[in-house]
Amino acid sequence: MAMANTVSAVRIRDEVARLKRERIIGIAAELFYERGYENTSLDAVAERMSATKPFIYAHFASKAELLAEICSRGIASALDALNGVLEMPGNPTERLAEVGRRFVAAVLTSQRHIAIFTREEKHLRADDFRRINDMRRDFDRKLVGLLDEGVAAGAFHIHDTRMAALAIGGMVSWAYVWYRPGGRLTMEQTSQELAALILALAGVRDSQAVASHPFTDIAIEDRS
Repeated sequence: MAMANTVSAVRIRDEVARLKRERIIGIAAELFYERGYENTSLDAVAERMSATKPFIYAHFASKAELLAEICSRGIASALDALNGVLEMPGNPTERLAEVGRRFVAAVLTSQRHIAIFTREEKHLRADDFRRINDMRRDFDRKLVGLLDEGVAAGAFHIHDTRMAALAIGGMVSWAYVWYRPGGRLTMEQTSQELAALILALAGVRDSQAVASHPFTDIAIEDRS
């Protein structure tokens, strides 16, 4: 009983610490986006939070560490989305469509983080910049692997899968610039449209129809 109570207390403590970190990250991202990294002090972050600077230092050693965490959010989310699909059943076409939908969603839910990375990457420490670039290369490598699988299966018609992966990454990543919540298309519609464009780039016939077919339905059908 005592052991269970201890474990529960540790979980609660860890969750509270996670929520505090997320709160700091959220406020810092707001200020970095509004004012720029150089024009935002940790005092300003603490003031907007109605907290103290030592509160921030309890979770982040420096403003540079906070910037690195914010800048890594976009690619980390995209990589998680890709990894999740690669672990699922389905043929290359079905999985590429789902990668497209989830990749777009990851980008659109990380608009501010990606914008900050684009503007402020010059302020990243060298080791943080390398870590983020390593994640980007890992994403590209795994996407190339999926495209190669589709080419080998005769599902995709791509001459250069590395170039195709870069084109897909560039097309989707740029959505952070032009997408507007509450605009003409919802996030779901935007994800579906861009997934169809990705399939078309891969030479898939009826790409719009495939992109509109929920992958969860396909996976259930495959298991039945």
